[in-house]
Amino acid sequence: MNTSTFPPLPDRLSIDPRSPYHIPAAFQREVGIKLNDKERLDVEEYCISEGWIKVPAGKTLDRKGNPMLIKLKGKVEAFYR
Repeated sequence: MNTSTFPPLPDRLSIDPRSPYHIPAAFQREVGIKLNDKERLDVEEYCISEGWIKVPAGKTLDRKGNPMLIKLKGKVEAFYR
């Protein structure tokens, strides 16, 4: 499939539909994230320019039932699979 038909991935993206950084058009195809050249499959949100990703902290939930997220810093790359 040709990736030029998809919108370019934004600098910051979240999978949470309630987030202002959630862009449904970006999820028409599966998005891959690499942190420090290692692919991560558990990313909830990322920011390329600030160099961080947010991932769930185990099975811990916040008071609204959403997973607690921790921020990992490093070189972030986003790509379509």
